[in-house]
Amino acid sequence: GMTGLALAQELPPADGAAERQAVLALMGDPVRGKVVFTPCEDCHRKDASGRANGVFPRLAGQHASVIIKQVLDIRAGRRHNPSMQPLVAAAVLSDADLVHVATYLQGLPVGSSNGKGSGSDLAWGKQLYERDCVGCHGARGEGEAARFYPAVAAQHYRTLLREMVTIRDGERRNSNAEMVKLIQPYSQRDLEAVADHMSRLVAKP
Repeated sequence: GMTGLALAQELPPADGAAERQAVLALMGDPVRGKVVFTPCEDCHRKDASGRANGVFPRLAGQHASVIIKQVLDIRAGRRHNPSMQPLVAAAVLSDADLVHVATYLQGLPVGSSNGKGSGSDLAWGKQLYERDCVGCHGARGEGEAARFYPAVAAQHYRTLLREMVTIRDGERRNSNAEMVKLIQPYSQRDLEAVADHMSRLVAKP
């Protein structure tokens, strides 16, 4: 009996990969997604541009796969987000509707009127970004849909900063382990400079 128990404790927590693949296999209809998104507009705004205060990220133009993964992680408690969790419960948001809304959001245009930082430390931010972030988030901050790496270009400065702090400090929970390791040594200045740089990258159409 003991060996079985010991073994079970060594297994990594379920990462939801099987469920994620099943949801990603569904077909998304952006027209339906626009309707599904209506109650989300109160916080994320009608054009899904989010808010510069750092609480509500821009969702417009984000990879559908990234939105799907993050919502499933929040729903399952893998990503710590108590305010969003009840709003994305399976009883409220079906898997089909999640795919519809993610498809709709991915197709929305991204403006450049997002919140930005002070602009005073951009050379350092660019240096750090090119050293540590390009490998996953891309030279233009475009991310990579197939590997669930979010697009970071033209996201709100305060959103980027907040997320990096929660990732660095282990509060977000569903973070990429490599990223946690990379930004562990980052100072507040480093985080602010990189966030400012990313906020000014131009999102590709």
